[in-house]
Formats: sequence, structure tokens, C-alpha cells
Amino acid sequence: MQSQTTPVATGRVGFEMRGEVAVLCIDNPPVNAGAHAVRDGLVSGIAQAVAAGATAAVVMGAGRCFIAGSDLREFGKPLQAPELPDVIAAIEAAAFPVVAALHGVALGGGLELALGCDYRLAAPGTMLGLPEVSLGFVPGAGGTQRLPRLTGVSRAIALICDAARIPAETALADGLIDAVVEGDLLQGALDFLAVQGRPKRHIIQRDPPPEAPAVIDAAAARALRRGKRRPNVAEAIRLIRAAGAGDGAEALRDERAVFQDLRLGEDALALRYLFFAERRAASVAGIDGASATKIASVGVVGGGTMGQGIVRALLAAGLRVTLVERDAVMLEKAMTSLTASLEAQVGKGRLSPEAARAQQAALTGAVRYGALTECDLVIEAVFEEMAVKRIVLSGLDAALKPQAIIATNTSYLDIEEMVAGLAHPARVVGLHFFSPADIMPLLEVVRAAQTSAPVLASALSFARKLGKQPVVARVAEGFIGNRIYAAYRRRAELFVLDGAAPEEVDAAIQAFGFAMGPFAVADMSGLDIAWAMRKRQAATRDPQARYVTIPDSLCAAGRFGRKTGKGWYSYGTGKPMPDPEVAEVIAKARTAAGVAPVTYDALTIQRQLMAAIVNEAALLLAEGVAQRPSDVDVVLTNGYGFPRWRGGPLYWAARQDQGALAADMAALAEAVGHGFRAGPVEEFLAQLTAGSED
Repeated sequence: MQSQTTPVATGRVGFEMRGEVAVLCIDNPPVNAGAHAVRDGLVSGIAQAVAAGATAAVVMGAGRCFIAGSDLREFGKPLQAPELPDVIAAIEAAAFPVVAALHGVALGGGLELALGCDYRLAAPGTMLGLPEVSLGFVPGAGGTQRLPRLTGVSRAIALICDAARIPAETALADGLIDAVVEGDLLQGALDFLAVQGRPKRHIIQRDPPPEAPAVIDAAAARALRRGKRRPNVAEAIRLIRAAGAGDGAEALRDERAVFQDLRLGEDALALRYLFFAERRAASVAGIDGASATKIASVGVVGGGTMGQGIVRALLAAGLRVTLVERDAVMLEKAMTSLTASLEAQVGKGRLSPEAARAQQAALTGAVRYGALTECDLVIEAVFEEMAVKRIVLSGLDAALKPQAIIATNTSYLDIEEMVAGLAHPARVVGLHFFSPADIMPLLEVVRAAQTSAPVLASALSFARKLGKQPVVARVAEGFIGNRIYAAYRRRAELFVLDGAAPEEVDAAIQAFGFAMGPFAVADMSGLDIAWAMRKRQAATRDPQARYVTIPDSLCAAGRFGRKTGKGWYSYGTGKPMPDPEVAEVIAKARTAAGVAPVTYDALTIQRQLMAAIVNEAALLLAEGVAQRPSDVDVVLTNGYGFPRWRGGPLYWAARQDQGALAADMAALAEAVGHGFRAGPVEEFLAQLTAGSED
């Protein structure tokens, strides 16, 4: 049979006969999202293959991937037929075997489509996964039923509930794919089909590999714990367990019904909003990504905790790194620690010995800026003090090649003051990493008045290379995240001054969904950091404003948090425990302030802390520190432990009864007292609700 290429009716799926094999090529740029036109094209393509007398078919993707997932823009309304289960039904009904040839990524509906085929082949490095749980729902086209029949129930629970992405090599070991194809993927699929004995093979008719019930129970308990016991996680576990018993067809119907229900639920709506907000956050009006400088070699000045975390993030991204410390002793200490960290990752199975050796080879150390002359970017991560940072930036400005970018990792300081007097201030940008820098996804990209557009474009491109979530901020005290967090922490401290115990405040906000409470966070990060900021601001503080002296007293007593074994809590047992010494400090502060302590319920604490966040967000939005309301939500969810399933603080606020929210704001103003500034909350919530942020 002669090769012939004919597009199917939708124009999103190409059709070609290679001998007796039909090749269906999905072409829906940029990521081949499984939109209605793709689904319709696949059904038409299978019908066309049947009509052409095909003996087999290959489904593959054009461009950079197979299918990166379903088109989430369709998920807020009724789905058009054919839906994805209809596509899979057409594939299963075909008399001939169908091979899914995967490359780039095969995620969500893309992987479910592949699971509906008879065989799966993948190019090396292809990433596979079912991320639906991270979006508030469950796989809805057989993912919870077909995956465990290949990998086993416990492994499927981990993969689905963690929304894990695994490379083709791991997928092969898990039994998820049949082979990894080197070289030309289509030719590999054709060669695979040329081997005799490739019959139809419906995964749904299999039984999962046998496992001990205790192993499955342990996997389910872990997934529930990590998933904060959200409804979609519990349902995913229930559905996956069902793959081990009963009728597969009935389980598929159950899965689809759960999917349809959850995709329109509150969690899914919030997480879908956040999905698009995170993509929008990386865009800046007037900034052309094509002007970005390619960054391959990076310098880091300062090998402390933050500097080492940044180095680990850079090495993991495949960059060459030069670490500069102030002397040989400090450099040796930092390099030894970094080597130990790589060895620990190998020991835990998170990094192969070969990858660790490659990262080690990419790292060099030095004690002079002259070692940085070939770097494309240098990040300073020295002590958070203006005078120190100005000296470092001045030295870098003189030593580096003219086109090199200089970044400061400052958390609070004024970058515009920092670059005053530099010969090339336009090449300086803020890159505020969050600790631990190699783990936390958020990266605040701070645009000073002098920062050039190409430098900003380069910083955004660099953030994506590191796998970080960038959000652009203008210069302000604490930028977006730390400024909001300072207002949140201040309200929490006022609660303690006025009668609440630190552990009561922490418990209330954790019940709301935060990963940790403000006092546990302070102990983890170190109380001395905020203390230094307060001392720096002391001269300009309004003497009439309410000021909580408790954290200052704790610092004066050497209680800096976990690193000293005591802070707001004591850590003698390794776990945070209320401390009578802290209670005494609190009692003295109340007496000195003339406060008669009162009690608060958890709901009052939650709503007041949220009011503090929302009000400060409105203030900084009005000042232009953040570009858009959704950027605030991206910062708080990616860097500060705000529960993702609530969408972010402004998304949450926009869905509250506005009368109740106004009452919360009035109570906040009363609690803060003199100097309180009310932000234009209603304006920005209306902007977010109307979808007119840009």
C-alpha cells in the first residue's frame, strides 16, 4: 500500500498510511493539549484507519511532546463529545493493535490516552504522569483503573496522589511502558509492530500485580497524610483500590462520575485558577523574552545556608557554578558541606552517582572575584545588611564582564539604594530565593527602576531554567511576600499580646490549611532575622503605634528559634513545646502594655490573620509593587505555605461574604490601632473577579 498523507476533518490530527500501518499525528501547538478538536480528530482518524484496511496504528504527537494534558479551559463547562473515554473506546474497538509513541511529555489525559492503547513506547527522557490530583480532581478517563493494572495498586496510589512525573526509564521499570526507543520514534514504533504476535491488549481486562494488603494500606495512609485528606485524594485512593476487585467497566463509570463531580468543585476551581495565575505571573507587559541572555555559567558570592541552597539549585539545573567566599577557611567549609549534600542525595536514591559526579565537576570555589570574570550571572547571597551588600555589588560591578548580570538575593533591602553609585546599575536585578533555595519553588524577581528590560527578561528565563515559579515585584520593603508576611506576623503577635497563646494562633491557622503557623515558622527561619529588621526600622517607627516587644525580649534572651534550641517554643525533645519562660515573657509584656488578656476562638484568629494579609496585599497592589492580584496568590501559595486548594488569599477573599469581610477589616483596624492603613480591598477583589487584572 502506498504511503499517503491526508488530514482528518478537524485539522488537529494528521493521517498517514505507512504500508498497512496508520499513523495519527496530533498537531495542536504549543503542547498538543487534548482539546475537543484533538479528540474529534483521533476518533475520525481511527475510523479512517479502519476504512483504509489498516492492520495497526500509531498515535504520536508533533512538535515538542505527545500530549501535555487536557485543555483546562474546557473544564469549567460541559465537555463536548467525543470525550476522552469515547476516544479510548474507539481505540479499543478497533480490530488492530494501536501503539502510543510518546516523547517530551505525556501527562494527564495524554497518559490516559496512551494507557487506552494496546502498547506504549517512549523516547528517552519522556516524562509521564497523572497530575489531576494536584488540580483538585481525579483522572477521569481510566487513569485510576488502568495504571494500577500495570504498576500495582500501591505504586499507582503514590504516582497519582503525588501527581508524580517520572521519566521513561522509570516508567519502563514500573511496567507502564513496553520499551524505550532510541533514535527515530516513528520508525521504532513501526519496527515494534513488525514483530509477529502484537495482538490487541486491553489493560482494563487485566488484574493488578498481587500485593500484600499492608503495603497498599501504608501507601494509602501516606497519600492521605501528604494530601491533607482533601476529598479528591480520598476518592483517588478509593478508585485505585477498586482496580483490584470487581468489574473494570463499572469501575470506569464510577471514576468518570467522580471526575465530573470534582472538576466543578471548589478545590478544582481554586486550583485551576492558580494554574493559570502561575503562568500569567511570568509575563510582563513590554518585556520581550527573545532579548534574554543565555545563562550557562553562574557565580554565587556567599556560602552560608542560603548560598549553598542556591548552589544546589544551580547545579541541579545543569549549570556551571563558581562559589566565592571571603577566605579559604569559609570556602572549605562551604564546599565540604555541598559535597556532603550531594553524597546524601545519592545515599537516599534521589541522585545517581554519575549525576552527583557531574554536579561536583561543575562546581568550583574561589576567594576572589577574579574567578567570576567568565560568568553570565553572579548572585550575591551575603549577610542582609545594606553596607555589606553595597560593597559586594561594587566589587562585582568592577570585576565582571560588561554583559554579565548581577543579582542580589536580598529579602527586604532597597535595591535602588543598593545600586546607587554603580557604573552599570541597569544590569542589577533582585532574585529573592526562598529557603531552602533548592526546594522552595518561588523566586521573586525584583525589578529596580534602573533594571533594563533585557536583564529582566533574562532573569525570568533563568527562573524557568531552574524550575522555579517567578513572580515580578517592584522595590519595596520586603517586596511582595515578606511585606505581606510582616503584616500577618504582626497581627499574630498582637493576638498573643492581647491574650492568645502562640500555640493557639499556630493551631488555628494550620486548621485553616497553612503548612505551619507563624510562630513555628519564625522559630524555623530564626527570630534574629526579623529582629535585625526591626532594629533597622526603630528610628523611624511611630512611637504611638502599638508595638509588640515579646519577640525582641525572646531574642535578647538568646532565643533565636530551632538553631538555638529555643524560640517561641522549646525544642529539648526535638519537637516544638510550649515553654513556661515564654509565657512569663508574654505576661510581663501584657502588664507593661496595660493589656487585660481575652480569649479568642479559632475562627476569629483565622479571619483576622486573613484580613491582615488581604489588606496589606491591597496596599502593595495600589503602590504597584505587584503587577496583578493573582500574583499575590502565586507568591503566598508557592512561598509561604498558604493552602493551594484555597487558591490564594485574594481568591479566597473574593469568595467571602463581602459584608463579613468588611467587618473583619474593621476589627483589624481596631486591633492594630494608631497608624493602621486601610487598603483598597474592594477594588482589587473586583478586578480579580472580573478577570481584568492585566
